[in-house]
Amino acid sequence: MNQRTDFLSELCDFLYPRSPYCGEFKPEYLAFNANLQDFSQRVNYICSLQTGGKLSPEEAYKQIQLLWKQLKHSKKDLGIS
Repeated sequence: MNQRTDFLSELCDFLYPRSPYCGEFKPEYLAFNANLQDFSQRVNYICSLQTGGKLSPEEAYKQIQLLWKQLKHSKKDLGIS
């Protein structure tokens, strides 16, 4: 079981890399940074799928636009100006 947990942890780190936050520490900034990194990773996957012919340009655009709206909404909810 422990080997499986280690494998899953390493796989998660590989698929969803995170960079440490080095800015001014405020909980809302830290939360937004996590959302921003998630946005960046998802856009990267969508771009790769579109480049590989698995998504049409229109579908890729729609998905990225939806992710952008979610990121803007999270910024507003966190009270970041």
